[in-house]
Amino acid sequence: MADQDRPQIYLVTPPEFDLDTFPDRLAAVLDGAEIACLRLALATKDEDRVLRAADALRQTCHARDVAIIIERHVLLVDRLGLDGVHLTDGARSLRKVRKDLPDAIIGAHCGATRHEGITAAEQGTDYVAFGPVGATPLGDGSLADWDLFEWWSEMIEVPVVAEGALTAELVEKFGPVTDFFALGEEIWNTDAPLSTLKSLLAPLG
Repeated sequence: MADQDRPQIYLVTPPEFDLDTFPDRLAAVLDGAEIACLRLALATKDEDRVLRAADALRQTCHARDVAIIIERHVLLVDRLGLDGVHLTDGARSLRKVRKDLPDAIIGAHCGATRHEGITAAEQGTDYVAFGPVGATPLGDGSLADWDLFEWWSEMIEVPVVAEGALTAELVEKFGPVTDFFALGEEIWNTDAPLSTLKSLLAPLG
């Protein structure tokens, strides 16, 4: 259950990145901040590209005792020695995935829907992610509001992740009611990802 302890940080890769340079950018952030987990979230459906990226980033993460999970590609978890999978369809495939990967980290993105989150929790997810919490032109405009996180942190044991268009103001607001902040393009779209991350997290003290 979320308490007043400082939320942990969960990094998300960009949907596209240069394999020649990104592992070094990632390593600099992992070395400069305390990171709980990395989600490999490539948009490509090119299997070779996903495999090469997963191989490179797994080495970067595991050398620093950081867990690495992959978005959607359930079949690659065991094959590539990853720590788990992040499901983007809420609870829909969770029961089967939990059966197939009994020891893996399994997370479920549940949009802004309390019911979907509860279903995912009942079916064995290790965390539920709600978002976006910040305004974004993408998606359907619905936001995961503070009340949802407050209710979850009081009522549900499963850890909760806040993600999507985060700002320092939102980090300050949601800090008391979330277990993790997932940060991706908020830092990778800048020239100095580590300092941007530290600025975003400054309100946490």
